Amino acid sequence: MLCEMCGSEGVLFKAKIEGAEMIVCSKCSKFGEIIGQIRIGEKMVKKSDAKIIGVEKEPEFLELVVSDFAEKMKRKREQLGLDQENFAKKINQKKSLVHKMETGEFIPDVESIKRLEKILGLRLVEQYAEEQKDNFSKKSPKEGMTIGDLITIKKRKTQ
Repeated sequence: MLCEMCGSEGVLFKAKIEGAEMIVCSKCSKFGEIIGQIRIGEKMVKKSDAKIIGVEKEPEFLELVVSDFAEKMKRKREQLGLDQENFAKKINQKKSLVHKMETGEFIPDVESIKRLEKILGLRLVEQYAEEQKDNFSKKSPKEGMTIGDLITIKKRKTQ
């Protein structure tokens, strides 16, 4: 999966940039507000679902941290009757890190959040299936414009 702004590969984040939710790299995420980190996984597809005969495509799915991660974590910790210091000891972290997570200043990687899910008994990561698109098919008018379409239009107007 590539950054929707610059096309680079690497660690990706879901970010809100000028009102639009986008999947961007760490460099491009500075232009907006980070919603969560994205982890790419794979899921098996039945042979009958494969578009090319003899080749099985495995669709990608995204794992995103829930938008109200900090609130849910704090509420559950309080329900368990733990203060930040005792909770930090339980998860083997510093109290300052627990504070930053609960205030939304820091969002850990998806693997760390999955460990927190087990300790707290909460769902903090959501999975979204991403559609596989055929690069050779034409876009339907309902799909909307991409950033690349806008650049093309801009270039045509200036020529």
